[in-house]
Amino acid sequence: MEIKDIINQRLEKLNSLKKIGLNPYQEKFLKPKTIALILADFKQGEVVNLAGRIMAIRSHGKVSFFDLQDSSAKIQLYVKSELLSQNSAETFKAIDIGDIAGIKGELFKTHTQEPTVKVTELLLLSKSLRPLPEKWHGLKDIEIRYRKRYIDLIANQDVKKIFELRTRIISLIRKFLDDRGFLEVETPMLQAIPGGARGKPFKSFHNEYDMDVFLRIAPELYLKRLLVGGFEKIYEINRSFRNEGVSTRHNPEFTMLEVYACYWDYEDMMKLCEEIFCFLAKEIFGSLKINYQEKEIDLTPHWQKVSFAKVVKEKFNIDPKDSPEAILQKIKKLQKDISLEEGRLTRSHVMKIVEDLLQESETFNPVFFTDYFSLLSPLAKARIDNPDLSQRFELFVGGIEIANAYTEQNDPIEQRKRFEFDLKEDSESKTIDEDYVEALEYGMPPAGGLGIGIDRLLMLFTNSASIREVILFPLLRPEKGRAE
Repeated sequence: MEIKDIINQRLEKLNSLKKIGLNPYQEKFLKPKTIALILADFKQGEVVNLAGRIMAIRSHGKVSFFDLQDSSAKIQLYVKSELLSQNSAETFKAIDIGDIAGIKGELFKTHTQEPTVKVTELLLLSKSLRPLPEKWHGLKDIEIRYRKRYIDLIANQDVKKIFELRTRIISLIRKFLDDRGFLEVETPMLQAIPGGARGKPFKSFHNEYDMDVFLRIAPELYLKRLLVGGFEKIYEINRSFRNEGVSTRHNPEFTMLEVYACYWDYEDMMKLCEEIFCFLAKEIFGSLKINYQEKEIDLTPHWQKVSFAKVVKEKFNIDPKDSPEAILQKIKKLQKDISLEEGRLTRSHVMKIVEDLLQESETFNPVFFTDYFSLLSPLAKARIDNPDLSQRFELFVGGIEIANAYTEQNDPIEQRKRFEFDLKEDSESKTIDEDYVEALEYGMPPAGGLGIGIDRLLMLFTNSASIREVILFPLLRPEKGRAE
């Protein structure tokens, strides 16, 4: 049967209920307990009210068995028309898989000890006009799963658990930081000058102010303004946006945790980063050992540290004093398929190329890459003993870059020099944030800053190979012939 025929058939059932005065789209239903609570404290003979989605119908002569599923669990319903009121019996005739129903009935167990509700009242709360996809209990089509996440959540309970865990992890992160005296703050998503990270922004226009505006690529510069203002320990769980490529590890809209603490440096942030990951692992798994993509990851501190400068020196003979063009030529000698956007080189391109190469290495257990080049880290302080290297680390776990941290640059004169150098290298997309430099001129305490990619962290803790598995509604191309 074609989909249009099924829809027409269901519309006929809907209209038949309306003709006899029954509303197939109710406003409210009393549901004192979830199915999970009923099952956990199952009492034979207890009369209960339940509501949820009909997930299966099995007819045996005059008797039917339904599977009713709510957000917590699933339970079997025993439905026999002779036990129902006239309105309930009419509703029974119109029920399809996918409908939202409310029921009243008595708990009992079948001869196979299956917890069941003997239904005495049946009410249609919302008629489903479209059928669930075939084999809904194992929906595999990636396109449908991401584009129509609501169907994915109905069909795949394991997917639903991923997003329940996402909420729990974010709550745990808040608890961890709140308990340590950090203050949660909010900074603008709509910015006049996008800054705080490398990336191409999404551009828009504000009519009232007659000005260009941008979705933020990072909240960093606003958060550090708050350090200037007197807040000493702050964090933001933020939405940021990059108008760039899409992959299994990149989505144009993503969630970041950024943490700042005055009088700390990047080594303090390294310790904090370990503590956050270990806290989450213990709370969720009860262990510091987790499995990701069929490999075990041991989160036990203290994590390995690898010098970025040493790795690229050994692999590519790259020196931190090399120009971006020289770096590219050295990489090309070993990586013939390196390509450049628009045929030109920027330092952000170089950074991405080298990071991609590092991600391909065997770095499954946590690894802190330190000693990044200062010319690639304009917002970080340089090392005192070697100004060509920055006080910065990036964390890779399971081969995925998940965190980034600096000892923050708080010298306004040096920061201006870094911004001017950036502008010289990439004048098309860069603008100096004069207000931020001015803020530093009022004095920002020495500070450490840490950024953790929440979506990538979720990939790790849910054993997901793609970032789209942990984002409820990832951005997708429009369907052919239809704009999204």
